[in-house]
Amino acid sequence: MDRLSGVFGSIQRWLFPALEEELGELNDKQKEFVRVVELMDLPNYLLLFKWCGIGRKPLDRLCLLKSFVAKSVFGCPNTKCLLETLKGSPVVRRLCGWESVGMIPSEATFSRAFTQFADSELPQRIHKGMVKKYLGAKLVGHISRDSTAIHAREKAVKKEKKEEAVKERRLALQPKRTLEENLSEIPKSCDWGAKYDSNGNKMRWRGYKLHIDTADGDVPVSAQLSSASVHDSQLGIPMAQMTAERVVNLYDLMDAAYDSPEIREFSTGLNHVPIIAHNRRRGEIKELEPARKIRFRERSAAERVNSNLKDNYGGNNVRVRGYKKVFAHLMFGIIAITANQLYNMLL
Repeated sequence: MDRLSGVFGSIQRWLFPALEEELGELNDKQKEFVRVVELMDLPNYLLLFKWCGIGRKPLDRLCLLKSFVAKSVFGCPNTKCLLETLKGSPVVRRLCGWESVGMIPSEATFSRAFTQFADSELPQRIHKGMVKKYLGAKLVGHISRDSTAIHAREKAVKKEKKEEAVKERRLALQPKRTLEENLSEIPKSCDWGAKYDSNGNKMRWRGYKLHIDTADGDVPVSAQLSSASVHDSQLGIPMAQMTAERVVNLYDLMDAAYDSPEIREFSTGLNHVPIIAHNRRRGEIKELEPARKIRFRERSAAERVNSNLKDNYGGNNVRVRGYKKVFAHLMFGIIAITANQLYNMLL
């Protein structure tokens, strides 16, 4: 946390005063945008898009990447709204790197850049780097694992019947496979999903499902997108593998959807303590032990992150289509939440 404290101190003591002297007083959202960008270490991730001397030289991808962060932070539902924000706010425009309105690229250029970022999984790699850099050396108490419905504006593919038959077999094989092998087998197309809410009401949606591992302090440390129809248990082991590469934690908190011997054994094999609500379908309901029941309350962190993503960072405004673009759109929101919650840990 010393590294994070140093960045935060530099921003508060030096960067904000310098920016406000140049641009005028910054409002809370503009300060949030600056803090998020400073934690992302963007130049190190843009070497992939460096011009190699062939063809037309592309516009500066750093400015475009900052703009997609701004789209999430300022709650722009689509690229047209983002362009209006950039043109209407000199401060936001200059924070992104454009001195004048005439320098702002066209909507088509934004679209091509976003496709590049999505295809290269750039937001996922930036988020992974942030978590490892600022949380990797810190012992995390609890990881809360959960998923949330993501509504999409695209045609749902027909669900394959064989998917139901492979669920149990997949759980048996996942502990023996690498993270990459496990993720490659998870369905990722847009389809129909269904789940019961806290009141027992069944809800259906067309789109995807975002699986998130949240650390103490409401910090998302891992995220993965799947088809809406994928059962939460199918991502239990892959999410544990992904998170174990980034942080060291003590307890894995999961709801009844993850109640399976394979997931419990895998968690134990990582030297974690699995605290999983018992599933009624496995027989008579069992209450958690008193001490575990108290720890299980920490799982509310996952629900807060899900709500924050949907209410404030674009989770309810998915206008792009296709797995990679939807995932990239959501990850820009996850990056913003991660940066904000990391800073909050210092306050």
